[in-house]
Amino acid sequence: MEGHVVRLLLCISAAAGASSQTCDPKEAVNPWLHVRDVLVDCWTSFITEDKAEVHVLNLNYDAKNSQMFSLLMTNAQPMNLIVTSTDTIYGVAELNDNVNIYINNDSVVSFPRSQYLNNIHKQSFPTQHEELVKWATQKFGGVTSFTSISNLITMTSTGTNGTKSGSSSCVLRSEDVPQNHFTEIETESNTKSLVKSCSPQPTIPNDETELHVINVLETSTTRDVSVRIDTEKTNVFLRGPRGTTWTLTTPHMARVVSNNNVLLSAFRHTVGPSSTLESDNAEDVQRKALKDFNVTAFTSYTELASQRSRVQLVLGTKENPAAVKTSPAPVTTTTSTASPTPVLMQLHTSADYRSPLDPATKVQSDKRIYAEFSVHTFGDISLTVTVVNCSARSKGSCPVITKPLSFKPEACSLSSCVKSTRLSFSLDHLQELTSTTWDLECSVKLCHGESCGSEETVKRNLEVTQRSLQLPSVLGIAFGGFLIGVLLIGALWFIKIKTGYPTGLDISSTAANLPGCPCSGAKRQPVSTNPSPSENSSANASIGSTQSTPTSSMA
Repeated sequence: MEGHVVRLLLCISAAAGASSQTCDPKEAVNPWLHVRDVLVDCWTSFITEDKAEVHVLNLNYDAKNSQMFSLLMTNAQPMNLIVTSTDTIYGVAELNDNVNIYINNDSVVSFPRSQYLNNIHKQSFPTQHEELVKWATQKFGGVTSFTSISNLITMTSTGTNGTKSGSSSCVLRSEDVPQNHFTEIETESNTKSLVKSCSPQPTIPNDETELHVINVLETSTTRDVSVRIDTEKTNVFLRGPRGTTWTLTTPHMARVVSNNNVLLSAFRHTVGPSSTLESDNAEDVQRKALKDFNVTAFTSYTELASQRSRVQLVLGTKENPAAVKTSPAPVTTTTSTASPTPVLMQLHTSADYRSPLDPATKVQSDKRIYAEFSVHTFGDISLTVTVVNCSARSKGSCPVITKPLSFKPEACSLSSCVKSTRLSFSLDHLQELTSTTWDLECSVKLCHGESCGSEETVKRNLEVTQRSLQLPSVLGIAFGGFLIGVLLIGALWFIKIKTGYPTGLDISSTAANLPGCPCSGAKRQPVSTNPSPSENSSANASIGSTQSTPTSSMA
């Protein structure tokens, strides 16, 4: 009897554990997921010859929302604003003389009782997005921005320029920006009616990789879903009806499994389905995600029943949700963008790549530095790193010095370099410079096959010291000096042997006449016994006179 009770308790425990792996979705806000109402499809630097911007505004409304909106553009920069929609909507506009609105001849968009009729123009233009961009390009020369907004209430100009640095060509794709900085947008969020969500208990601890499951129901008309992932250590399971395309615009790496095509926006590369699932039942989808990722629990489950053609989702963290305010403050435009994928640059001191270089360690300028660039796998997609160029930028010096660094690829086996690239640097260009602290910067591209993303910059701090003399160098210099000295002495001795003493100076005779000179006893040179006639006569006269003197005296 006791054995039956134990087996029954085990069965109940197993059933409870199995049931805890799934959850029932409810109409509730998902603390990890946010549905974005503003979609920036393109944003460029284009302005017309008369310094006017060209903006396209595509408005979409859910059936339950009010289909009225306001455009407050009294302080706006000169612009041509093209407004289009598939819904019957009514607008109120407050403009200045430099703002012109364009709507279609048979448009369902209208501005009744507007006092700015001279600024509102009706023209025939296509409603399909790509064709509309072509029409605007032919009419105005280009497009500054194309923005899609769901359930717009009010759009207010901030009075700043509406351009973005970079290309002037409008290519329709989901830009990785929350909203244009030149407008403040207020929308009527309808997320609760679009989304159902739940989380199993207990949830996955923070130190483990999260798994988020997103399911687009078969009854939804959405077939274009953009997903931005703002969390690290994340797995995502994406399930949608046949024909759905998921676009990933994400600054962080994630492993993604889907039964649909997945477009990697950074590489403009489409990856085919990596899973098969026709059912949109919540429990079936959750269990399939657990099976494909080979885990026992997931973090959150989200169900979309949207009737919009396009939806953009932002996946954040529970402590810092990714929700974006519907009326954000203006932001400043910057030319730099977040890297779409994190690339790690690890420095080594040897060619075997087994000696990582500590950032605080100083490296001599005559040494070679070995670098390894690595990237995590993007789902089941293997990415490679291509290094474009590298340079060293001084820190703490004025002016800032930038020196290009030459590098060469290092050999690496396929098994060791599946997800990495290896190369080495020469620091010879830094030997004569006074700065010792440098930022090592490399421009890299992430590639999948022949498709590559845009250039991104990877940085590492590097401490460099000037080349110092080692013991062998000191001994070599000393021995070289000794040899030079010997050769110089030998040369002087050779000159002495060949030339002898100078003839105008008799050293020994001169020394003999010096009182107290130790050389006075030296042997004198013999004097010639054959004087010249003049000398002889002078000598005789002297002798004669000398001899006569004592004779006279004696007398």
